[in-house]
Amino acid sequence: MRWDIYEQHLEETAFLWSQWEQALVAPDHVLAEVMPLEERLHAHVDGLILGGEPAAKRLLLPALASDEPELIRTAAFALLLGRTPGSPDMVLERVRSADDAALAALQRALELLEPSHFPPWLQLLPQDENPRLRILALEVLGFHQCAPAAVCRALVSHESPKLAAAALRAACRSHVELASAVLEQALASSSPEVRDAAIETGAVKGHRATRAACWAAIQSRALASPLPLLFLALSGDERELKQLQALLADEVLRPDVLWALGFSGRIACADTCLEFMRQKSVAALAGEAFSAITGLRIEGPYTAKPEDSEPQEPIPLEQENLDADLGPKPTNALPLPHADAISAWWQQARPQMEPQRRYLEGRPFDSQILLDALMHTSMRRRHVLALEFALRSRGAHQVPTRAFVDRQIGALRAVRAGSPATLG
Repeated sequence: MRWDIYEQHLEETAFLWSQWEQALVAPDHVLAEVMPLEERLHAHVDGLILGGEPAAKRLLLPALASDEPELIRTAAFALLLGRTPGSPDMVLERVRSADDAALAALQRALELLEPSHFPPWLQLLPQDENPRLRILALEVLGFHQCAPAAVCRALVSHESPKLAAAALRAACRSHVELASAVLEQALASSSPEVRDAAIETGAVKGHRATRAACWAAIQSRALASPLPLLFLALSGDERELKQLQALLADEVLRPDVLWALGFSGRIACADTCLEFMRQKSVAALAGEAFSAITGLRIEGPYTAKPEDSEPQEPIPLEQENLDADLGPKPTNALPLPHADAISAWWQQARPQMEPQRRYLEGRPFDSQILLDALMHTSMRRRHVLALEFALRSRGAHQVPTRAFVDRQIGALRAVRAGSPATLG
């Protein structure tokens, strides 16, 4: 066997998978641009599988036992996809010994498998004594919209916030009905993670208390994520949007508020975003949100040249945060808007738009426009647009924007084939 070739397959799979994960949240990629990257990834996985048991023993098992998440993820996926003899037990043993980083890698490998390749123990893990393994199982089964209803209902009120939140998310994605009293209790939870999971579930189910929970979370400033802001912005309600715009006075909340306003579709919010393009710290975010509403692409004459940054003194070792995430952030790829040029364009374009309507990239908002955007808009924004589809259809249409492209395309085709009534 040409071991140099199989070693290259392993290295390339790990590298391309990381590139693919970054592309899923990139503001400068669209779905069609991700497909070639994904095809290369699959080709190298196929190469590993063709190596059979010899490649599994020599390369995949050491990679599975390593402490590198990229290799762990690749090895678990290839072993299970290739149905290597004994692989379910090998992966389970690694799951039980995994630290948090390794467990996250193993969860991602399981999420991207088709259910026909699931190891038999996955359905049993929700009953495991180890809460971390129960969470993994709920997240994976929820990702595939097949979490058992009885398990979800039993765990949504669990004393462990992480386990309760995982059960809520799995219930939402697996169309599990929850009692109103249980959902209201979760919406009022002191745990931001439980509350956010309950907000997502409540919003998809149309629960009346969800909106109040969003405002309570915002007022407490205990936000685990931008979800409460996003759900309010997606409603397009003018009164609530004015309240959201008022939150821009808070420097801590400002980036998340601008991100949310970009999904409002209202030209009044576009006006606000234009104002914040002149603030260096959030100019790129404001430009992205403005573009999302108006359809103006921030490129060519509408981009500003980045200022030369002054060299910074190195941080003393004792003051440096060694746990900080130094990886590339999606916002780093956002273009810097030229506020004056965009302002001149907006003076001409604004009178053509109606203040009472919602817009998506310059087009009057409706379900077909939303569906088209899921095919053609930036990867970074698609996750929230898919969430809006879930809201409008009361969970009937859930597009898995973090799955492989063929599964995403299948879900989008199912939406197109659905009756207009389910599109919201």
